[in-house]
Amino acid sequence: MKKIMMVVFMFCVAVLSGCMYPQERLQQNQIPYPDQLQIVQGAVNQYKEANGGLLPIKTREMDTPLYQKYPIEFTKLSPRFMPEPPSNAFENGGIYQYVLIDAETNPTVKLIDLRIAEEIRDLKLKIKMYRDEHKYPPFKKVIADGVYTLDYQKLKYKEEPFVESPYSGKNLPFVIDAQGEVYVDYRIDLYEILRKNVVTMQEGQDIRFLLTEKSPFVPAYSLPYTIKDNEPIFFVQ
Repeated sequence: MKKIMMVVFMFCVAVLSGCMYPQERLQQNQIPYPDQLQIVQGAVNQYKEANGGLLPIKTREMDTPLYQKYPIEFTKLSPRFMPEPPSNAFENGGIYQYVLIDAETNPTVKLIDLRIAEEIRDLKLKIKMYRDEHKYPPFKKVIADGVYTLDYQKLKYKEEPFVESPYSGKNLPFVIDAQGEVYVDYRIDLYEILRKNVVTMQEGQDIRFLLTEKSPFVPAYSLPYTIKDNEPIFFVQ
């Protein structure tokens, strides 16, 4: 009887451990650990030195948006330069895509929060369903030349969708261009940076780099911005 009870006890422990581990791992996969960024940065630097200046990146089309253009290819780094991708990397079940910025001058490892991509995908699906019936997206207000807000009531939303800013934690809205592409609007975060810091910028200069200077994240799925009267505006070229 004691042996049976012991077997049952061990089984329960195993089941509970199995339930706790995925939750613990899920939490780990959602945190942008600085040491993981440093490890990947070191591996990228070693790879570059060992391969005559080449970078461990996936091939992307030339017209790929700037901050999505240089995703890191971990199969080129593992196992020689690092054991495996970080636990929070998409390749290892995480929610972040590791990318490079300043690839030509100073390759620097940053992150894209892929939950933003999921929100955009859901919104674009609703827009497609609307366009199938009405031909055009439900444009609401013109923000800049070729940049619009959306009429979410026509898309059957009860509340306006948003994504949480990786910089400030504030709710960031979406915008849409004339071609129907959806973007995150980072003007709230850029405005705060310009308000709190003395920044010498020129109109016509893309100011999105201000978001990456002190953050592990890039402003993915964004349009370019410039400055006018010390406020961020869409940089429509």
